[in-house]
Amino acid sequence: MMNPDLSARRQEAVSLLAHADEIHSPAACQAALERMAADLRRDLGEHYPLVLPIMGGAVVFAGKLLPLLDFPLDFDYIHITRYGDKLEGGAFQWLRRPQNIEGRDVLILDDILDEGHTLHAVREHVLAAGAKSCRTAVFADKAIGRAKPVQADYVGVSVPNRYVFGYGMDAQGMWRNLDAVYAIKNK
Repeated sequence: MMNPDLSARRQEAVSLLAHADEIHSPAACQAALERMAADLRRDLGEHYPLVLPIMGGAVVFAGKLLPLLDFPLDFDYIHITRYGDKLEGGAFQWLRRPQNIEGRDVLILDDILDEGHTLHAVREHVLAAGAKSCRTAVFADKAIGRAKPVQADYVGVSVPNRYVFGYGMDAQGMWRNLDAVYAIKNK
């Protein structure tokens, strides 16, 4: 028998998905990923880049993208958060900083470019640590209707200014594992 708290959480997750709008289908997500991989092969294929996904959101994106990159690369990761278990961002908390950046061509991967504060902070950190170059790739770019402090060099899909989840993005910690992108219905 399942723990009652886990059973309630599972039912909450099932209900959330059942009442969400699909924004990008699995096929659309795969096509976006393949387009990004082709662009990255073109731009970085002759380099030996250091790839740095931002955990935990970029885990699905990185896991699907890396096998499509048919050139040698180094891999490390970054763990920085502004959210914790909250829905709104606060102060940055570095849980793991990247290593051995100096003189490297760096590719930062993230699940979503929302307001852009986290990606901007990571990019600035990488450049300050002596990276030769720094490119950024996000699976989703949210249309928030105002300027962001950073723009991604590579974007998979655009998403509306709604709470989106799937493909690495979570809804209250749930559904990062979906192979499509969904949005919580507007009330």
